[in-house]
Amino acid sequence: MTRDVVALLRDALGDRVVTDDALLEASRADKSGHAASGTPLAIVHAASISDAQDTLRIAHATATPVVTRGAGTGLAGGANAGSGEIVLSVRGMDRILEVRPDDLLAVVEPGILNADLNRALADHGLWWAPDPASREISTVGGNIATGAGGLLCAKYGVVRDAVLGVDLVLADGRLLHLGHRSVKGVTGLDLTSLVIGSEGTLGVVVGATLKLRRIVPGQARTLTASFPDVRAAASGAAAVTASGIQPAIMELMDATSLAAVHRLLALATPPAGVAQLTVQTDGPAASAEAEAIAVVLRQAGGDVRLAADDAEAELLWRVRRSMHPAMEALGTTLIEDVSVPRSALPAMFDEIARIEREYGLAIPTVCHAGDGNLHPNFIFEGAEVPEVIWQAADELFRAALRLGGTLTGEHGVGVLKRRWLKDELGDDQWELQRQIARVFDPTGIMNPGKVFAP
Repeated sequence: MTRDVVALLRDALGDRVVTDDALLEASRADKSGHAASGTPLAIVHAASISDAQDTLRIAHATATPVVTRGAGTGLAGGANAGSGEIVLSVRGMDRILEVRPDDLLAVVEPGILNADLNRALADHGLWWAPDPASREISTVGGNIATGAGGLLCAKYGVVRDAVLGVDLVLADGRLLHLGHRSVKGVTGLDLTSLVIGSEGTLGVVVGATLKLRRIVPGQARTLTASFPDVRAAASGAAAVTASGIQPAIMELMDATSLAAVHRLLALATPPAGVAQLTVQTDGPAASAEAEAIAVVLRQAGGDVRLAADDAEAELLWRVRRSMHPAMEALGTTLIEDVSVPRSALPAMFDEIARIEREYGLAIPTVCHAGDGNLHPNFIFEGAEVPEVIWQAADELFRAALRLGGTLTGEHGVGVLKRRWLKDELGDDQWELQRQIARVFDPTGIMNPGKVFAP
């Protein structure tokens, strides 16, 4: 049967079907450190919608599982492919098909990188707001699959706020055009929003109509505030939110993560225990807002400094965006992703400190403080996650839920968090969502074992 499936794929798609051992091995894992068991059958490097449709028709006819994959930069094991599965790579589908400045929209293929898209849109005076720290290596399709957001979410929203429609190939090869090109559109159920964050379980996103913004006028301003500990920094961030001033970005780095990045970049070692908030304002009032935020942070106990020029501001943001490489330099990293209400950030950092004490671990944490999304990191040696890490992660997830939060803000459930999904959703909603997935994929071939697996 294995040879038959690969032969059918090759008959239909020719040299776009690859069975190179090294490439198959690479498709088993992503940036989470998790790898699927076994080796997939083949990789289809789709170059068009029809390639994706042909792949799904063959998979449907032969009951062969399909895992859609982009850049492989996910952090939950959601696009890892294993034994007996076809990898459908859409990374090569990376064109901008249309830009409409008058309608503030673009139509793109899923494999385009965030940063490449915005570099191209800049020529039109436009940009797409989702801004993950991995923007240079993450794809728009991956952002849609996981509902990713990034640094600018607090002011400009997440992916769900920036997608008007998606083109979706179903498990049997049918093509749906979901959503609309107009700003408003409430005809029928909002299937576009249902697909966003569905992690490849409902179908394959082969195109997207994106809601764009005009480039923000004025000069952005960046400032940092150092605090004696991470709880004080979290309280400072909460004070900014409570003040009513809306920064474009507000990022928090605890002492361990800040020191690790400074080592990686060969910068001066920060004082022991110091946590740092980095804030950016934009728009015509950027300077006035930066000064007002500085007042709030000083009142909260922060040592505040406004960046003197663009070069200093760029260095400060390079420090924040270097978090993941800095963690990887410490060992194998399980990068987690919980969100809580912004007012609960200090309490969530208290919970992280408690878990560190109880389990004898260091959990370096960065936080999109403007929207309450935390990324605690568990560092360990070897390829397998030790049981003590999972025990500590279990405590972490349950603490976030107790505080009114959620298991994942943008990385998705994938494989790594599926065991906790029912705890957040409850039995009835969990089963309802499983039934919805079965309507889209009756034979269960789309990304099996992810998200809703028992």
